Amino acid sequence: MAFDRRTFLGTSAATGAAVALAGGAGTPAAAAVSGQQPGHGPGPRTYSFTVMGTTDLHGNVFNWDYFTDKEFDDKAHNDVGLAKISTLVERVRAQKGRCNTLLIDAGDTIQGTQLAYYYAKVDPITARRGPVHPMAQAMNAIGYDAAALGNHEFNYGIPVLRKFQEQCRFPLLGANALDAKTLQPAFPPYSMHRLRTPHGRDVKVAVLGLTNPGIAIWDKANVQGKMTFPGLEEQAAKFVPRLRSMGADVVVVAAHSGSSGTSSYGDQLPYVENAAGLVAEQVPGIDAILVGHAHTEIPEYRVRNKATGKDVVLSEPLKWGQRLTLFDFELVWERGRWSVAKVAAQVLDSNTAVEDPKITGLLSDEHRKVVAYVNQVIGTSVQAMSSAEGPVKDVPIIDLINHVQAETVKAALAGTQWAALPVLSQASCFSRTAAIPAGQVTIKDAAGLYPFENTLEARLLTGAQVKDYLEYSARYYVRTAPGDVVDPAKLTNSENVPDYNYDAVYGLTYDIDIAQPVGSRITGLAFQGKPLDPAARFVFAVNNYRASGGGNFPHVPQAGQLWSNSEEIRNTIIQWVKAKGTIDPAQFASVDWRLTRAGVPVFA
Repeated sequence: MAFDRRTFLGTSAATGAAVALAGGAGTPAAAAVSGQQPGHGPGPRTYSFTVMGTTDLHGNVFNWDYFTDKEFDDKAHNDVGLAKISTLVERVRAQKGRCNTLLIDAGDTIQGTQLAYYYAKVDPITARRGPVHPMAQAMNAIGYDAAALGNHEFNYGIPVLRKFQEQCRFPLLGANALDAKTLQPAFPPYSMHRLRTPHGRDVKVAVLGLTNPGIAIWDKANVQGKMTFPGLEEQAAKFVPRLRSMGADVVVVAAHSGSSGTSSYGDQLPYVENAAGLVAEQVPGIDAILVGHAHTEIPEYRVRNKATGKDVVLSEPLKWGQRLTLFDFELVWERGRWSVAKVAAQVLDSNTAVEDPKITGLLSDEHRKVVAYVNQVIGTSVQAMSSAEGPVKDVPIIDLINHVQAETVKAALAGTQWAALPVLSQASCFSRTAAIPAGQVTIKDAAGLYPFENTLEARLLTGAQVKDYLEYSARYYVRTAPGDVVDPAKLTNSENVPDYNYDAVYGLTYDIDIAQPVGSRITGLAFQGKPLDPAARFVFAVNNYRASGGGNFPHVPQAGQLWSNSEEIRNTIIQWVKAKGTIDPAQFASVDWRLTRAGVPVFA
């Protein structure tokens, strides 16, 4: 692993893991320090520094949306990307003094945009004499000091992650990403950074990296038998005392884990998924936590540690490089050591920055290649299709996903003992802005239907199990009595269930009675015009996230696996369109499910 001139790579005898010792060159800016050298007269002896943080960058370098092929925009008119972050970082360094700052990240770096996909799959960094990943190039140029692993780091497999790690000039940290055989950290658990002061003794800042235990479920195919992921609190309790014994004056945790203390939408995790707040509360010796994973904005959140009674400051900057967190530390020299007197956090908005030409220029060729790639025409469509109403209606664009999945599974099982069984398929409305235009269809159009790196599996279910599955999925709707006004904008996401955890099942017909309580909503369930036989057997085309337990849907994780594929569903859709040449909804789309109240359709 190569590191820049600010970082020295050493080895910890206690863990056998890599530890980075980083020291800024030169004298700290006068504004950041006051007082005299320890042991040289009275007066306050203080030192101030700032830790900057990003998280959930998800492959965003430019303020660009590759699925729409134009500048990124959302309802709040946020900007995204490392090029904007770079400008904010340089502002802070100019104000504080570069040697009085550190820059870290809390994970989910190499998945999420077509830029990231291109260099994992189309022109992979793992190829002999392959390219350097754009995220590694950008983060190296900006000068990151450390980054925690996110769960999406594992989406493309461990070889891609290891190559990315090799290309980074900063450590990728994961104290709870353990080798399955040795149960020792498979990545550096922490890094140690030395900040020079004018007082005679440097400040040692430890950064502990923690990732998400859900990786064991969500990327089971990539990590099973290779890595294991214990809970964040458990590993933090092991390493924080060790870091303090090594002389760390300040301990900062970069945690790819939300702050809420919950697990998302029922995922069957042996550990709490969003555990950053619990780590702050239960593990003494932590000063601040950079939070990731939840895609929420938390400028500053204080959690009282039960053992010490001291506040731990948490902050989560908004995803995709939309915000930059600043932890401002004030230290005082007392009793022969530095101690933290004050910590405060805030976030800076990328909208206030222009893109750094150093970063956009560095990656302009990569950007052009990806833009050309996503604009390749792969077929035509007879009519335009939109996902805007997908959460509340059976729309053709979701039927397209399901039809492709069902056809793919049928072809894969041809000639096997399962070939005669009917195939059902599940799909979600992953994006409410996905669209297929009338006329020419490009890679970006097809890829926009499926923004995740999921792969396809076939599982064996009974009719009764499919009914249970649908009842569980239907919890997504807010219970609405007959006669009540229906607002489509307020009808979905009950109990905070996200769109990607509501599944429509293709190959059946059924109603969802939203006037009924959860568990009793599916009515008129039929297969080929006849009531569904609870004992009938079906092949279920399902994505690997759901098959591995993502969303905690019933039966599927335990069901027999009949087939699986390593190709992303997104690519399967692209290849299907290329092979067919023309997308005609008349060949696959029909209204097979609808929302009702007491048998009356909610929508005409």
